[in-house]
Amino acid sequence: MSIDDAVTAAPVRQRTGGEPAPSVAAAWTDYLAAARQLDGVRRGAATAAAAQARAVEAARAELTEVRARLVPQQARLRELGVPAISLAPTPPELAEATRAMAGGPAAVLAGLRTAQGWAEGADAALAARGSLRPAAWPPRLRNLLVYAPLALVVPVVQLVLFLATGTGPLTVVALLVGLPMPAAAFAAGWLGVGRLFPPGPDGRWDRTPRLGLLTCLVPAVVTAAGIMLALLAG
Repeated sequence: MSIDDAVTAAPVRQRTGGEPAPSVAAAWTDYLAAARQLDGVRRGAATAAAAQARAVEAARAELTEVRARLVPQQARLRELGVPAISLAPTPPELAEATRAMAGGPAAVLAGLRTAQGWAEGADAALAARGSLRPAAWPPRLRNLLVYAPLALVVPVVQLVLFLATGTGPLTVVALLVGLPMPAAAFAAGWLGVGRLFPPGPDGRWDRTPRLGLLTCLVPAVVTAAGIMLALLAG
């Protein structure tokens, strides 16, 4: 209700043709009643405007937080293979959201707080799922899953040949062939890390090259030294 409406609605005494003019006291009483009514309307309008301003400010802050949650969630879901079209709202969903937001800043704030709760639940679900995936492990631990099997292939083959043939020519050939294999295992592991795991936040892969070199070199050196000692002893 506007102030003009309040003035119109204020009680005003009108004279008829046969009535005497109102007294000064009656006019003053009517004036005070109208002034009180206008003051109440003004106070109510100011209170409503302040509440609306606070709701708008809170909605903006809530929107910023929701967006900050949704951006990394979208990236994580894309990494998990969710198609981009499934991450965008459909026209019926947009229409429903528009109807829900028609109630003003208070309705928008309530909707954003609901969305914030859904985003927190999605974060918890993604964290529980991601903790079981090697891609979410520390770089050193997950890269060992690639380097270690490659580093053990040649030494295991050499040991099997040695145990099967003894100190024969075949063992010597396997030992010589296996000498450059740590470098090949490291190269294969370097490529495998880039293929199996996503890059970091800076867009680069953490391949932990020192760890990869040690992982590929130590089993080969230990196995070669053991076989050489056995050949010399034989």
